[in-house]
Amino acid sequence: MDYVVSARKYRPATFESVVGQKSITQTLRNAVRTGQMAHAYLFCGPRGVGKTTCARIFAKTINCLNPGPDHEVCNECESCKAFNENRSFSIHELDAASNNSVEDIRTLIDNVRIPPQVGKYSVYIVDEVHMLSTSAFNAFLKTLEEPPSYAVFILATTEKHKILPTIISRCQVFDFNRITVPDVVEYLAYIAGQEGITVESDGLSIIAQKADGGMRDALSIFDQIVAFSGGQVTYKNVVQNLNVLDYDIFFNVVDHLNEHDYLAAMLDFDAVVRRGFDSLNFLSGLTHHMRNLLVARDPKSVQLLDVSEQTAQRYVQQSQSMHPQQIIGLIEILASYETDYRVSRDKRQHVEFALLKAAMLGDEKKK
Repeated sequence: MDYVVSARKYRPATFESVVGQKSITQTLRNAVRTGQMAHAYLFCGPRGVGKTTCARIFAKTINCLNPGPDHEVCNECESCKAFNENRSFSIHELDAASNNSVEDIRTLIDNVRIPPQVGKYSVYIVDEVHMLSTSAFNAFLKTLEEPPSYAVFILATTEKHKILPTIISRCQVFDFNRITVPDVVEYLAYIAGQEGITVESDGLSIIAQKADGGMRDALSIFDQIVAFSGGQVTYKNVVQNLNVLDYDIFFNVVDHLNEHDYLAAMLDFDAVVRRGFDSLNFLSGLTHHMRNLLVARDPKSVQLLDVSEQTAQRYVQQSQSMHPQQIIGLIEILASYETDYRVSRDKRQHVEFALLKAAMLGDEKKK
């Protein structure tokens, strides 16, 4: 059998399996249950968070001939089978990125006049709708405002600000959120279990952070790591493949700063530069590390750390060796040098001065 990437193989097929968009899927499910559906929807949000997936699930659900008690699709009726086999004439998808002219929209409008052959609704999913020209938007307005009773439009976009206000006013707008790191980690762990892949929670956390709230990006990175490591998604393999700075570097640097050993901190920085990392990435990462130490001082705020439980405990342990004012002072120094980084002529020397000043911070009383 041909290889299928995880983003396609594990694409959610029901509302229940959609990750990180609970309020939206619940609203859409209730709309199906009560029959109180709008004729036009606008799904907005970052890439890879489930906009098109939810549009397809919603389109499939409202045309299902035998929905279950939880109003999920049956996958047994003719409408569901036609959708699963990509032969449905009741659900239409248009990529507005490559079909953005007035003629393309007029063709769509002509098709709207044809009632569905199977199912109750003709659903039109227009992806990347912000790519439509102004003339195409204007040609679409009348049909979008007064469509036939059997027509439902679902518009998806990553750039809501580019949509004409007259279009937005005719739609129910759903804003999709970035998927949280814990949700991404949990889903990646589920996929790893299904595929028999060995994983480490720290490795999955790095992937989730790198994906920046996009599940599709996370799955692509996950596949990349699996191919690189031969099925061993460990913290070491992830850091090596993605070429990111690992936690150990920052823990060591902070230990040296805490001991006022600026030479050891500069040697750590030198090792980072020799590995090809940008100085600003190091400075930004160290500032973020200090923020995590401040958060880790209080058990109530430890949950704000987007790391594994093991790494969180390391943050807690290191934070207890420092006075809160010392951590705040280090953050102020690092943030100040990070702000001035772009105007500095010698970037490396600029970061070394930041480490020197941080290491020379007054010896505060430790708790």
